[in-house]
Amino acid sequence: MARARSNPSHNVASLKRALAEKEALLAEKEALLIERDRVIAVRDAELYAKTLQIEHLKAQLAVLRRARFGRSSEKLDREIEQLELILGELEEGVAENSERAARAPPDAERGERAKRQDRKPLGRKPLPDHVPRERVLHEAPPACASCSGTVLRKIGEDVTEVLEYVPSFFKVVEHVRPKLSCRACAAIMQTPLPSFPIERGRAGAGLLAHVIVSKYADHLPLFRRSEIYARQGVQISGSTMAGWVGAASNLLGPLVDAIGRHVFAGRKLHADDTPMPVLAPGNGKTKTGRLWT
Repeated sequence: MARARSNPSHNVASLKRALAEKEALLAEKEALLIERDRVIAVRDAELYAKTLQIEHLKAQLAVLRRARFGRSSEKLDREIEQLELILGELEEGVAENSERAARAPPDAERGERAKRQDRKPLGRKPLPDHVPRERVLHEAPPACASCSGTVLRKIGEDVTEVLEYVPSFFKVVEHVRPKLSCRACAAIMQTPLPSFPIERGRAGAGLLAHVIVSKYADHLPLFRRSEIYARQGVQISGSTMAGWVGAASNLLGPLVDAIGRHVFAGRKLHADDTPMPVLAPGNGKTKTGRLWT
């Protein structure tokens, strides 16, 4: 039986076509790699520029803060607040880009694998010692992953601390006063109700303090505080909290009088009228409020 002979010229042409296709594919991949390297270089340059800008703003902010102690100026305070906002946005952008780069998939074409080092960044402050600790134990496997042996001995442990936040919560305190009846004279005895900050009020001292500090120290309007409480499942209207604030103001009257006597005992008095944008309820816009100190 005769064998079919292959055409040498046909084989050479096929090899040339295959080689040309592979060269075109390699050229395309090389172009993609070059474009990717360009994008990475641009991103690194942006990160470096933002880092320099952050350091510059920090230095400028430190100068303004030192200047604020020497003189009182509403304009200077507004410049500091604006710088803090810009600085926060830049730091958020740098952190987002760094996290995106760290989570990038490995490059299978170039055989590269992303390696993330599990170590503390330089300059990280230790977590405060006074914060309560909760220990979560992650048990090791009961058998060796290499030989399936079950005789294991503890040689140490790694402790990684993560700062967590537990939102504040409401609770209802029930003041129970049993009534006792005397068998001899039928008199009824009962412990008197303890003193509350607001008579016949349903707000405890801790809740009152939280509302007042949020309003005057954190500049959080009562209607905004009402929305926050509603998300926690407790409906408290702004008018109700306004009544609490008014009653607490009356309670703090003696303290205010004592501070007033201390201030007016001095030889000099300084008064300051400070305009401040205040969030108007309902429309979400701001209006000009005034602080007299």
